[in-house]
Amino acid sequence: MKRIGKLYFRYGTMGSAKTAMLLTQAYNFEERQMDYLCFKPVIDTREQKNVIRSRIGIERECRWIYNDTNLYEYMRQIFEQTLSLPSWLLIDEAQFLTPEQVDQLARVVDDFGCNVMCYGLRTDFRTKLFPGSMRLFEIADSIEEIKSTCSCGRKTIVNARIDSAGNIITQGEQVEIGGNDKYMAVCRKCWTNKRIEKARSNTLPFHEGEI
Repeated sequence: MKRIGKLYFRYGTMGSAKTAMLLTQAYNFEERQMDYLCFKPVIDTREQKNVIRSRIGIERECRWIYNDTNLYEYMRQIFEQTLSLPSWLLIDEAQFLTPEQVDQLARVVDDFGCNVMCYGLRTDFRTKLFPGSMRLFEIADSIEEIKSTCSCGRKTIVNARIDSAGNIITQGEQVEIGGNDKYMAVCRKCWTNKRIEKARSNTLPFHEGEI
C-alpha cells in the first residue's frame, strides 16, 4: 500500500522555539526508530558546519539546501539508490526556500508519500511575507502557528530588526542573518508604537523664526 504523506508548515516569530521543536521531533523519531532527514537552507550562515542548532544549545547534523537545489530530484536519486525514502523530512528556516523548492517538496509528498514538516518565519522585519513562506501558506496540507508572548503580554507577530542602540529599523534588504543582536519579536502594537517613537525622535523641533 502506497504511503500517504502531508506537507506541514509550522511558523512563528523569532525566539518562539521553532528549531527546538524540530530537534525534539527528530529525537522522538529516533526513540521510535522512525527514519527521517533534516535539512536547512545554506543561506543561514550563522553556523560554520552543517548543523541545526537551537538557542537552548541542542543541535543535530543536517543537509544543506542551496538556492539551486532541486529537492524533488535530490529525493528521487536517494530513492533510486536505496529503493526507499525516509518517512519524514524536517526542514528548518523554511522561509528561505524558494517557491519552486516548496513545490518540489509538495511533489515529494505526493509522489513518494513522505511527510515534510517545515519550520520557519511567516514575515520579515517589514511584516512582508517571505516568498517561501507565502508558497507554504498557499499549498501546505497543515498550517500551525507556534505562539510566543511579547514583553507587554500580547502575542508576538513582528520580527522587528533593531540597530545597536535598540532602535527599530524599517528599511533594508529582506534577508540579514542575525540573532538577538539584530532582531526582537514584538506584538503589532509595540512595533507600531516604537516606529512612531523613532519617527518622532528623528523630527527636529520647530522654533519660531526658523525656516
